Amino acid sequence: MLKGDGRLGHDLDPQDHAPRDACGVFGVWAPGEDVSKLTYYGLYALQHRGQESAGIAVSEGSRILVYKDMGLVAQVFDESVLGTLRGHLAIGHCRYSTTGSSVWENAQPTLSSSDGGGLALAHNGNLINTPELMARLPAGTIRATTDTEVLTSLLARDPGTSIEDAAADLFPKVKGAYSLVFMDEKTLYAARDPQGIRPLVLGRLERGWVVASETAALDIVGATFLREIEPGELLTIDERGVRSRRFALAEPKGCLFEYVYLARPDTTIAGRGVQATRVEVGRRLAHEHPIEADLVIPTPESGTPAAIGYAEASGIPYGQGLVKNSYVGRTFIQPSQTIRQLGIRLKLNPLREVIAGKRLIVVDDSIVRGNTQRAIVKMLREAGATEVHVRISSPPVSWPCFYGIDFATKAELIAGSKEVEEIRESIGADSLGFISLEGLTEATTLPADRLCRACFNGTYPIPIDRDNVGKFVLEAKA
Repeated sequence: MLKGDGRLGHDLDPQDHAPRDACGVFGVWAPGEDVSKLTYYGLYALQHRGQESAGIAVSEGSRILVYKDMGLVAQVFDESVLGTLRGHLAIGHCRYSTTGSSVWENAQPTLSSSDGGGLALAHNGNLINTPELMARLPAGTIRATTDTEVLTSLLARDPGTSIEDAAADLFPKVKGAYSLVFMDEKTLYAARDPQGIRPLVLGRLERGWVVASETAALDIVGATFLREIEPGELLTIDERGVRSRRFALAEPKGCLFEYVYLARPDTTIAGRGVQATRVEVGRRLAHEHPIEADLVIPTPESGTPAAIGYAEASGIPYGQGLVKNSYVGRTFIQPSQTIRQLGIRLKLNPLREVIAGKRLIVVDDSIVRGNTQRAIVKMLREAGATEVHVRISSPPVSWPCFYGIDFATKAELIAGSKEVEEIRESIGADSLGFISLEGLTEATTLPADRLCRACFNGTYPIPIDRDNVGKFVLEAKA
């Protein structure tokens, strides 16, 4: 079976990829339901969070079966595969690698033997003390090079202790971001780090329970949203229902970038819809960086909600000036030199009759290296735009993330070394405006001290040991 190339479908320039989240996780305990298909559709709803590999673990009560492979959810699973995955509980995972290479051995869920049987685990986030945790294991214990494999092995090696007790003992020693779903043969578990950096929610089915990274995944399987899993909380789900146990005091620091880009617009975070937040950011952006123009257009689809808000607040008409080819994100044919030189036109093409002779405001969600915005500005000018003003619905991304988003290094981030005016010159825009950090924060309706804003201000809520973090830290140690 032909496998994906690991590139996100919405990347406009493979050399200037958008920020990538670590993963999406999904878990279900529902006797009498087709749990493998529920998990498949849950992962399908979370595909935007990870597109390199996908996997599902199921149990019928006596053994755990795991199926995983490289590629998109729909590439890895079909009816025949799902038909072999039978049971009353399941967990699933779609991955983008933030620790360890993108290879089959690092795909999830991970599986390990415990004192009483098997243990499967799926992880969204990134740990920052992985080498320290790794040192607690005997040499040669694990083959994979992920923090997830280390966690799984540690949970499974505590003889005579229940999985629940082993988790409650281990998690206070784990540092970093982790939203987990894991299972033994009979029970589903879920846990979230004390800062709650990555999202995790609980939902109710008629005959069971669902845990997922986003509320949109609950919607797609017909589950009713109950609540967010609290930071520092461990859930145990079995025939007795849902039991909650706290292993650490909550110190909420939810990821602000979830609102900017990572989460689906139809997801709800902290009681507020992501789409509503993004539109409000656009309104604030219009007040912070007004300009006279004829038309507001988004970079599709990442800039669409904020562009709608900008148009509403400014009174400048909203329009579609760029058309996106949704099917070119995963090509297995290398473009010829002539096509390669056209670059971004493989994925975006301007509507000349809409933009010719117009002063444009182009709204996007973020600037990483600047290559994509530079190409868009050039394309719009060639199509006849008289002015191109760029507006960004996040502050400048100046710092790397160590908690589960694969940003470029600080040296590669254009805002890591350039001021706003220098970035404007670099991308060739007539003007450039970023939403302020205060404006973005206020749009979420959450107080600043409940958010992780490190990629914008360099203030990390969990102290970082730079020698023991990085995507390939375990491979380097090996």
